[in-house]
Amino acid sequence: MSQIFNFLFEQYSSYAVLDIVLEITAVFFGFASVWYSKQNNILVFPTGLISTSIFVYLLFKWQLLGDMMINGYYFIMSLYGWYIWTRKVDAKNVTPISRATKSEKIIAVIIFALTLVLVYQVYQFYDMWTNWVAYVDTLTTALFFVGMWLMAKRKIENWYFWVVADIISIPLYLYKGLTFTSIQYFGFTILAIFGFLAWKKNLSNSIQTV
Repeated sequence: MSQIFNFLFEQYSSYAVLDIVLEITAVFFGFASVWYSKQNNILVFPTGLISTSIFVYLLFKWQLLGDMMINGYYFIMSLYGWYIWTRKVDAKNVTPISRATKSEKIIAVIIFALTLVLVYQVYQFYDMWTNWVAYVDTLTTALFFVGMWLMAKRKIENWYFWVVADIISIPLYLYKGLTFTSIQYFGFTILAIFGFLAWKKNLSNSIQTV
């Protein structure tokens, strides 16, 4: 048991107490954000802004540039999503949950491709193609970028990208020595599955009442 505990948490012995507290705080608000997203609640964005701003600071400090870019992008898209979710499409209704249109799917593919190129260039510039983690980081960053954009647009397809990227991130962050963050992504995976089911039910009910 002690060997498992050491594997999961030994790296924290070299971390500043403040950084550990900040990571746990960011994880807490990250969970809150995904929970509110599952509930289709606007609080997904303010809680997300708190979590991502903390992670941007920590990941920059720890030189995890791909992860930092993801969270910086989340921060910007949270502001955009906050606006979209509160924008009224008519006198009474705000932007509803819907499926991505053909043009939005094309944009999603473009975002995915451009993100791969962008992250590649960043890692190339900093000469960080030193192990397999950089390649996985590039993939997860692209998946998360598309997922966040679709969520901001209130498209149900966002959950597909979250689930895949979250599953990949569980062992990835464990390998990086960020156990609390790895646990966060495990929780995210479960919430994302239930989030998809909740949004699917909401969408079905909306179609039936039209």
